[in-house]
Amino acid sequence: MDKKRGIKNVSVSVLFKILLLVGSLLIRRYLIRYIGNEINGLNSLYLSILNVLSVAELGLDSAIIFCMYKPVVDGDKAKVSALYGLFTGLYLIFAVAIVVGGCALLPALPYLAKDHANTGVNLYLTFGLMLISVVMSYMFSSKTSLVNAYKNNYISTTIQSSGLLLQYVLQIIVLVTTQSFVFYLICRIVAVAVQWGVTEIVARKKYGDIIRDKQAVDAETKKVVTKNVKAMFMHKVGYVLVNTVDSIVISAFIGVGMLGGYTNYTAIVTSMVSVITLCFTPLTSVIGHMFVEESTNNARRYFKFFHTFNFVLAVVFFLGYYSIIDNLVAILFGSDLVMARSIAMVITVNYFIQFMRRSTILFRDASGTFYNNRWMPICEGLLNVALSILFVKVFPEQYNIVGVIVATIITNLFICHIVEPHVLYKYALKSSPKWYYVRNYGCIAIFTATMFALHFSMVSIDNQWLELLANGFISVAFSLGISAAVALMSKDFRHYMKNILHKLFKRSKPAMEAVAVSDDSTAAVEEHFAETQTTISNPDAESAPNDMPPTEEGDLSQ
Repeated sequence: MDKKRGIKNVSVSVLFKILLLVGSLLIRRYLIRYIGNEINGLNSLYLSILNVLSVAELGLDSAIIFCMYKPVVDGDKAKVSALYGLFTGLYLIFAVAIVVGGCALLPALPYLAKDHANTGVNLYLTFGLMLISVVMSYMFSSKTSLVNAYKNNYISTTIQSSGLLLQYVLQIIVLVTTQSFVFYLICRIVAVAVQWGVTEIVARKKYGDIIRDKQAVDAETKKVVTKNVKAMFMHKVGYVLVNTVDSIVISAFIGVGMLGGYTNYTAIVTSMVSVITLCFTPLTSVIGHMFVEESTNNARRYFKFFHTFNFVLAVVFFLGYYSIIDNLVAILFGSDLVMARSIAMVITVNYFIQFMRRSTILFRDASGTFYNNRWMPICEGLLNVALSILFVKVFPEQYNIVGVIVATIITNLFICHIVEPHVLYKYALKSSPKWYYVRNYGCIAIFTATMFALHFSMVSIDNQWLELLANGFISVAFSLGISAAVALMSKDFRHYMKNILHKLFKRSKPAMEAVAVSDDSTAAVEEHFAETQTTISNPDAESAPNDMPPTEEGDLSQ
């Protein structure tokens, strides 16, 4: 891809990313203001349930891009057409499966939505409307993938993001004029229908010959698709069990009102994480080339730098989050929705611990060891579900939500932060991870201690904006202190920071291409993953770039 195309893809992606982040927070504010926080919690529950039902589809997009990439480059339209036909059929099967699963869950809705009577809405009707909007999105998913396979991500991004912005505008109008949750959900259906129509027109205009041509897929391609989908499926199942089931547990055992308050906090932190993750996204190709071109010893030194960089970045952002989150919730959604400080504390620690995996994931994907820990997410997810249900029962009532989040913290600390580094060091860095464990758990301990120190240093002011600014500046002071200490104590950190910046600018074109092909739905880096995912299709191959950062957000969380 040329640099001009790359700049266009990145520019469109970043622009819509910012607009959608603002829009998602704004629509949540209007939803709470005009209908209530219980409806906000019910809406979050529906999205969580549908994310669970959609887990069978997760990973298919990556398989599509991987398989289509080579025939697209080779100009083999017959094979592209055959793959398009295969994936169209698969998406249809997934859509039917979600409809069946959704209908089967209808009798369980009253039990999953504790205190649903307070919402005053028909659970079956509203869930059905949400289900329709999700199923409709599968009707044109294969055409979106076809557009992305030809690296025209800016087109699909524009269509999808414009559809979401249209949805937000319609929903705000409906909330202000009717205060109806039913009409609010109908706006989703209208927006998806618009996306469907525009996608059909664009895809048929640009790739009509491929869509109309009917070809059969060979057995070898089916085998590759199956293997890729299985590998991605296992990682995505773990993600859903860890991040989505928490919301269902909170709703079922505590109530939709508490879920609404909890998701107000997590919506802000996940939006923030999706932005700062962009600091790692374009680096995967650089690291992938390094594994091919340089020695393993250099790779270990670079990984040490990136882990330190990961820590500094996490300290700055998550201390800032903790210092101002209550003020943000009060300003955006209302002071009555500010939750106990203990909840903000465990949410901050949980997301910090998850973000501290970013450097390991970066090197894991770039080195092609993604396949080797495919069972880890399943174990992580199942343990998280068991502990969440246990802790929500045994923790005191005022700390029920804390118990659910603590379960996630435990699974991250004692599964992900042990298994992922072990696999990376064994298969890519070719050494013992002993010192990594000491350094990593030390970083987590330092952050936790610093957060407690920040907690006792924060000030209380009657004005929310002034309190936000004052505590924000205090968190900056703490962050700068830790960052300065790291820079002074680590000569390698200073050296490699300069080195990495130099390489990024020197390799601006390939790095730009890496990001340029990175925006399916909420800017996931799936097409670039397709270019470099040969290790998953052949786990015995020598180290090769594999650039698929894990998705941080469910595709349904609009």
